[in-house]
Amino acid sequence: MELVLKRSYFEKGTNGALFVNGQFLCFTIELPWRENQRHISCIPEGRYEIILRHSKRFRNHLHVQDVKGRSLILIHPANNALKELRGCIAPVSQLSDIGKGWNSREALNKLLTLSYRALELKKTITLTIKS
Repeated sequence: MELVLKRSYFEKGTNGALFVNGQFLCFTIELPWRENQRHISCIPEGRYEIILRHSKRFRNHLHVQDVKGRSLILIHPANNALKELRGCIAPVSQLSDIGKGWNSREALNKLLTLSYRALELKKTITLTIKS
């Protein structure tokens, strides 16, 4: 399954649109670009493999693999990038401002449903991030 994240960069955050196999799925919010600095920047553009992950805090979510200079970059629910993210990506159903959105859990659940199907079919999940 191929995910493509098309980003727009702003001083106070990064907004994006996430596409699955060419079809729009949801919007995304992230921290602003700050040269890939840990905990304060979104990750660099590029191509990454995605795997499923579970934690008590976020329950089922996704893990972005092999981000240069970074670790534990997740795709998890959040509605305010500056307050709730530390370099991760949050899917949202609707954008409300720069780095802010609504109904993140709902958007993540849509993405997870597609991810489970892909993995059942033994397909790799990749994420390409570009502007």
